[in-house]
Amino acid sequence: MSSVAIVTDSNSGITQAGGRELGIHVLPMPFMINEETYYEDIDLTQEQFYEKLSAGANIGTSQPSPESVTKLWDSLLNDYDEIVHIPMSSGLSGSCQSAMILAEDYQGKVQVVNNQRISVTQRQSCLDAKLLAARGKNAKEIKEFLEADKFNSSIYIMLDTLYYLKKGGRITPAAAAIGTMLRLKPVLQIQGDKLDAFAKARTTNQGKSIMFNAIKSDIEARFGGMTEDKHIWLQIAHTANLEAAEAYKEEILSQFPGYDIHIDALSLSVACHIGPGALAFACCKKMAI
Repeated sequence: MSSVAIVTDSNSGITQAGGRELGIHVLPMPFMINEETYYEDIDLTQEQFYEKLSAGANIGTSQPSPESVTKLWDSLLNDYDEIVHIPMSSGLSGSCQSAMILAEDYQGKVQVVNNQRISVTQRQSCLDAKLLAARGKNAKEIKEFLEADKFNSSIYIMLDTLYYLKKGGRITPAAAAIGTMLRLKPVLQIQGDKLDAFAKARTTNQGKSIMFNAIKSDIEARFGGMTEDKHIWLQIAHTANLEAAEAYKEEILSQFPGYDIHIDALSLSVACHIGPGALAFACCKKMAI
């Protein structure tokens, strides 16, 4: 049986400390902030990021350098036979495609997974990969499972402000002005490789209801419904909004009692495009035992 290392990036929400605890190797995502390079969870904390964001800093995202990727792979292949590399969705970043090109030089020892997930759903893919490796699956088998499983997840994100979408050119200034005047809170969805508009809420409570009902509908229509064995993972993510995330968890538990709901901060690569105050609700179908 070959030994398999699991690698992801910090878009998964797994911190460096969390990665060490879980046995998952985490590439930090780089950021250009006022023309200086920072690395998530290395020399840029969540708190520092939001301070710079609120101060109006010019923030841009980037991919891990080829050298940082191959250096990690080469180091791991001294101790492991194979690697499963799980980057963020190929629809949201070029880092997945870049890793695939780099992996061509590794004679199949590095398998790059394109299962189009991000944040808490990407984290769950890493945990599933660890479990599959423990069950004796090789890197290629793990990659094939995760890519076949990619649509067994959903994530919805409610924004608190339209400012950062306007700043990034993702909506027009006129649309942002109208939305701000009406106090709209857009709800976005990630299904497959795209981040799309899903609904518009007038209040935070309405937005939370929209996300809850959307997840409930996905579970009923796509994942076999709620069952006694609780075969669905439920997750909440947020951008500098932990108190609201914890309150939302209690609301969800009142409808889904007994479920283990994981809360995580959204990665900074997402946060720089949507700003603070966002709240997300996600689910993943558990692997069949």
